[in-house]
Amino acid sequence: MAMDFFKSAQVAKRFEYVAQTGSTNTDLVASASAAPSEYPNLSVLVAGSQTAGRGRTGRAWVSPAGKSLSISVLVRPSGVGADALGWLPLVAGVAMRRAVQAALPNRSVGLKWPNDVQVDGLKISGILSELLPGASGVVIGAGINLTLEKSELPIAAATSLAIEGSHISADDFLASYLEALADLVSNFESIPGIVRAECSTIGQTVRAIFPDGSEQVGLASGIDDSGRLLISVPGETQFLAVSAADIEHLRHN
Repeated sequence: MAMDFFKSAQVAKRFEYVAQTGSTNTDLVASASAAPSEYPNLSVLVAGSQTAGRGRTGRAWVSPAGKSLSISVLVRPSGVGADALGWLPLVAGVAMRRAVQAALPNRSVGLKWPNDVQVDGLKISGILSELLPGASGVVIGAGINLTLEKSELPIAAATSLAIEGSHISADDFLASYLEALADLVSNFESIPGIVRAECSTIGQTVRAIFPDGSEQVGLASGIDDSGRLLISVPGETQFLAVSAADIEHLRHN
């Protein structure tokens, strides 16, 4: 896959591509922390392959060489308090959903809380964010499956742009994602409403699986002002506010 990222580099304030690294998030957090003046808002590091990528809750993130992109973006939103930075992973999820939808205009593309992008229920992208020391910014990491074939997918419930019928170039797709992300971050006050409108989890019956292994089933009813998923649990009078859990959409025929 030709790695010419001319369009993407025009969107970013600082852009770097490497063929392979351990983790783009780890690298960008370290570099931006060591030399903050050299890494402005919308600094981007992209890798064609990761050998030590991480997903949520410490899972490994599979990133085959030349078949996917690992993207890390440093976001330093101006005038935004540290308490609002929790919205940024959700913002990235919206940006990624929009980019995937543009590449697959005839498919159903959804954002599963907090930040998995799905095509007809199959995962095509995942997002993991990390706070810089002193809350001076957030590094948002995203993986997108570009040309993986079915036999190469990390899990059965996954897919790729190629499998779904899109042959968009890596540069065109990345530029689309970065443009959507930059636009959303520049209009931060509108983000809660946008996320609530585009999150496909709201209105679904879900199972929340918590880090301690406990589970809770209920109706995903909204997202609170901190970005937590609100679940209406049968028999309870107050919403269950979830900040960290695996969410499964339950289908009832």
